Amino acid sequence: MKIQLYQSKEEWMFARRGKITGSRLKDIVVKRGTGKKKGYYELIAERLAIEPDTEDVMARGNRLEPEAMERFIKETGKKVDTSLVIWSRDDNESIAISPDGFIGKTEAVEVKCLSSASHIEAWLTQEIPSEYEMQVYQYFIVNDNLETLYLTFYDPRIPCKDFFFLTINRKDIQEQVDEYLEYQKTTLAEIDQIVNTLTEF
Repeated sequence: MKIQLYQSKEEWMFARRGKITGSRLKDIVVKRGTGKKKGYYELIAERLAIEPDTEDVMARGNRLEPEAMERFIKETGKKVDTSLVIWSRDDNESIAISPDGFIGKTEAVEVKCLSSASHIEAWLTQEIPSEYEMQVYQYFIVNDNLETLYLTFYDPRIPCKDFFFLTINRKDIQEQVDEYLEYQKTTLAEIDQIVNTLTEF
């Protein structure tokens, strides 16, 4: 066993990066299933990222979104409209989404500037992160003409893979789109009924 002494807490914290320590083992070990846990991707991110994740995620996303969109436009050559808009369904305006960008009515762009660990996870799995699945479905639920969504990821702290996007096609998720459209319609009908009952007095 090697023992290394450190002069400061900062130096000690930095030395722990990218290592499985006692407090992190629970974030790595998979007891059921075969999927990797978030700690696995955090270790990779710590070894690749220039700096650790310290900025508020929402603030960081807002700050980097224009840069990410610019990169998407440059990489794809697509003319993306980034106007501040809200799309809503023709048959129910309570079913809506605010696209980050759109190309006519058939294509849209959603930008994600996540933690480095989540960025790496999305790249390695090439799957929609579970916390954003519903948001992806909502694009297609709201816009019946939408054929393709470009789920775009950007993290300049990972220089070897700072930018990529997943192409989501309607035909691949139509079943979920139909299911969650009906769910929303039913839920909104219930809410309307409750609101009407409460405002009758």
